[in-house]
Amino acid sequence: MKIAYLSTFYPFRGGIAQFNALLYRNFEKLNIPVSAYNFTIQYPEFLFPGQTQYSTSEDNADAIPSQRTISSINPISYLQTASKISKEEPNLLLMRYWLPFFAPALGTVAKKLKKKGTKSIVIVDNMIPHEKRFFDEAFTKYFLKNTDAYIVMSKSVEKELLERKPDAKYIFHPHPIYEHFGEKIERKEALEKLGLSEIEDKKILLYFGFVRKYKGLDLLLEAFKNLEEKDNYFLIIAGESYLSDSENKALQTILDNHPKKQNINTRLRYVSDQEVNLLFSAADANVLPYRHATQSGVSAIAFHFEVPSVVTDVGGLRNLIEPYNAGTIAESATPKAIQNAIEELFENKKNVDYGENLRVFKEKYSWENLATKILDLYQQIS
Repeated sequence: MKIAYLSTFYPFRGGIAQFNALLYRNFEKLNIPVSAYNFTIQYPEFLFPGQTQYSTSEDNADAIPSQRTISSINPISYLQTASKISKEEPNLLLMRYWLPFFAPALGTVAKKLKKKGTKSIVIVDNMIPHEKRFFDEAFTKYFLKNTDAYIVMSKSVEKELLERKPDAKYIFHPHPIYEHFGEKIERKEALEKLGLSEIEDKKILLYFGFVRKYKGLDLLLEAFKNLEEKDNYFLIIAGESYLSDSENKALQTILDNHPKKQNINTRLRYVSDQEVNLLFSAADANVLPYRHATQSGVSAIAFHFEVPSVVTDVGGLRNLIEPYNAGTIAESATPKAIQNAIEELFENKKNVDYGENLRVFKEKYSWENLATKILDLYQQIS
């Protein structure tokens, strides 16, 4: 059994690369030969909304040994990559699918290898992106036509997959827990290192991750105005903004004029792995006020640090929380519903051991479990 893993790895940064590295290492633990194939160009710079696509010295990146062979925008590289992988004679081509933008590249490689007898399994983050483009459906159709089986990590993605490929062979496995951020430290120590010792007596809410319109930071800021015991809540916003210039100006206006701005700490930049540990060690609750979603890598970080989450009832977020009693659910993506869910969480904390509930999830949905499920799925399609 040999696996060719075609996706994003070091030196690229971000949740996709981190996920791939953890899964790669778990195939190694199972003594499964796996070769990583990486992008030369992932996104052209003019299409990338952040500061950089690449890891820096501050990132705790796992430098997975990979061959950088494929460019998302160079069709010749698709054929060259397929040829290179084919020479290794892998049994399985494993890929990630999170944007239709990558469908021509990844779908073409899968198509070429399929002719050589190599099966393909795809870990699907999204079928159709949150911010839609005119080519999404056509590109996704091409990709699904040329791939064999799928891993879905939320019920909403499962639904999207079956709408487009009713006979799809797939398994459901929630997003495993990110483990590479280290162990949780004492709250007091975390706050000291963050320079926030003065808020130790507050109820600390964390909004973490890339700031995008669909992720609803503006909804949370509106909800934050009206929380009961308003002086006892503190909000930390941490993540690089992927908003447009006009959206960034609007967000800054909201922050400047917020009636509780003295209770808000903003860190609108890419957050290093070392700081992730501090933020989640300090937080009482992780808040995902999303307007729409599938699953969430942020929730996987919160689960690792045993921090309960407040989520809106969109996409697959309810299924992340409800089965494990891992937080509370806002019945709609509105400020009032988010406010109510936050207050409910802190009321529940008097009687609910969220930490114990999250430990149960961590044991059930490990990286090794996911690696084993992928191997089982391969046997089904062979």
